[in-house]
Amino acid sequence: MFDLPTDTKKARRQYTLFRKLLLEDGFDMMQYSIYSRHCTSEEKANVHIRRIEQNIPPDGEVRILSVTDKQFEKMRIFWGKMRKPTNKPPRQLEFF
Repeated sequence: MFDLPTDTKKARRQYTLFRKLLLEDGFDMMQYSIYSRHCTSEEKANVHIRRIEQNIPPDGEVRILSVTDKQFEKMRIFWGKMRKPTNKPPRQLEFF
């Protein structure tokens, strides 16, 4: 979850670059300024957390909330009259 200023041209550019970084790193937009990414382990999550930490715009604020698969699947989603399809949950790692 992030809050970045967009009041100047420079700030808008930093916002765009940060958002692009998230998308290129495999994040999906859940809501405006809320992005999610599935990680198969805490170690892999830490790689992405460090990457985000190193790229936060100077005037920005980022909050990272890590949840387990079980916690994520308990999420309740409510819609008003305008329902849009949601992203499909990530596929679990398969072993053969």
